[in-house]
Amino acid sequence: MQIYTLKVVEIRKEAKDVITVCFKQPGLKKVTYLPGQYLTLVFRINGRRYIRPYSFSSAPKVDEYLEVTVKRVPRGIVSNHINDRLKIDDLVEVMHPMGDFIFNNDHTTENKHIVLWGAGSGITPLMSIAKFVLHKQTGHKITLVYGNRHVDDVIFSAQIQDLEKTFSTQLQVWNFYTRLVVDNKDPDHIQGRIDPHKVLTILRSVTDLQNSIHYICGPRGLKESVKQALYSFEISEEQIFAEDFELIKDPAEFEDITTRHVKINIGEVAAQVEVVKGKSILEAGLDAFLELPYACQTGHCTVCKASILHGQVKMIGLVKKHTDMKDNECLTCCAYPLSDDVQLTI
Repeated sequence: MQIYTLKVVEIRKEAKDVITVCFKQPGLKKVTYLPGQYLTLVFRINGRRYIRPYSFSSAPKVDEYLEVTVKRVPRGIVSNHINDRLKIDDLVEVMHPMGDFIFNNDHTTENKHIVLWGAGSGITPLMSIAKFVLHKQTGHKITLVYGNRHVDDVIFSAQIQDLEKTFSTQLQVWNFYTRLVVDNKDPDHIQGRIDPHKVLTILRSVTDLQNSIHYICGPRGLKESVKQALYSFEISEEQIFAEDFELIKDPAEFEDITTRHVKINIGEVAAQVEVVKGKSILEAGLDAFLELPYACQTGHCTVCKASILHGQVKMIGLVKKHTDMKDNECLTCCAYPLSDDVQLTI
């Protein structure tokens, strides 16, 4: 796993409880990434190591710095540390960029209509994609559909307005507000959530809809609304990309899960960990102060992959299929013990 140490050169306030952290590129080995990927930051806070992935809000070969945008999460140890304590000239360890929620212009040979669907902080990777597509003169058109509670909650408000002015013929923005009474004279500012009915209205305005590409980043309700409408227009799965910031766990999946002990081998070290019902093996290991490998915590990156030596485990919430995983392997971020003799090696 490639590890970089990056220097903070700028911190920008984007909205209430939202900042963008700008890192200087290393002098020798540059950090390369694709629009839509994320950067995993590593911190040691009060003696414990914390690892958190944050989507790039910068665009490769467009922005000078590597930028990630962080929204404060109530009781979130890392997001609060970044918002309150991180300062210019600090050095931060990061893993190499990861993620498959990407725009790759090399794989898009003809001009497309790209529709970006986001709500709240879900705008972050969409901003990276939008800036790259527009500034690199790819020829693609973009429709950005962005939902927020209020105008003050809009992240990248000034940047979005600048893009609208600069690329007026390529970019259209639809703003939705759930807690703001909007002026009906402005058709691009709409009151309410991005529900299936409103999605259908927007899709009818998309040129060459059958050849469009859709990127969705936001809460579960947004994804379901957009996908439901897209399927009604017979848009294929290959044209739809969705980013997951958290695992979706079905409570029914936990009916056969109980508190059990798991043995974890990490190199030459072996540890016995109590895995309380409802917590993954990774969460239990971290609570026991084991320095286990992990990154995304959503079952996508496979950094937390472990081999199962004994016992049975159950994977819950895993959406992405990993063809390179063996039958005796699991991802600890979404793995739960089903027997008392579970033993893993990492």
